[in-house]
Amino acid sequence: MRRADRLLQIIQIFRRRGGIVTAGQLAADLEVSVRTIYRDMVALMASGVPITGEASVGYILDKSYDLPPLMLTVEEVEALVLGTKLVGAFSQDDPQMLLAAGDALAKIEAVLSPERKQQMGQINLITGLPEMVGLGPIALGSLRRTIRNGFKANISYEDGKGAISERIIWPMGIGYFGLVRMLIAWCELRNDIRVFRLDRIKTFEELQSRAPHTRQKLYRDYLEQEKSKGMRAMT
Repeated sequence: MRRADRLLQIIQIFRRRGGIVTAGQLAADLEVSVRTIYRDMVALMASGVPITGEASVGYILDKSYDLPPLMLTVEEVEALVLGTKLVGAFSQDDPQMLLAAGDALAKIEAVLSPERKQQMGQINLITGLPEMVGLGPIALGSLRRTIRNGFKANISYEDGKGAISERIIWPMGIGYFGLVRMLIAWCELRNDIRVFRLDRIKTFEELQSRAPHTRQKLYRDYLEQEKSKGMRAMT
């Protein structure tokens, strides 16, 4: 790998990991020596990249730092194209997400170099159209807005045995697991996080009361807990 490419990869690792990153972690990710990383960090700092830290402690990149999207590699463009196609395949009943995916890809293409644009048009990656399980009465665009705004919701839910219960929940996230969409939420009835199949939610009413600020911590704790059980998911 050329040094210039490696320096860009270092910045990407900072973005991906967040927080303090050690020279050892960078060296392992890039398969180079720690001594090489030390030299690279000096070069980045000297060029004006806002990195602070020490060799024996770790480094951190200022969150305000950004790179122009023209720096995308061909593999990154391929990942974006494939990701957009997958979003489209799993969003046939979610017109807002379907439109947003197409718009985002068009914006990315507009700022690519002529070489990358040509390569983008030659990416032969195909996705199928899965037969997704229905959503019930919920519109995914409205549900995402409820989650963003932090509102509670009143739902009636049918379990696997056909029993229906009324619940006040704090919607936290939407899971795309196979062909079924799931709503991850804190359930006031169970006093715990529960996962609800969207096709089993019979009624959904957004409430004007907001969930406590702790919901984000609860959500992060839930993800860590599930990962410890072996959950394989992109988060």
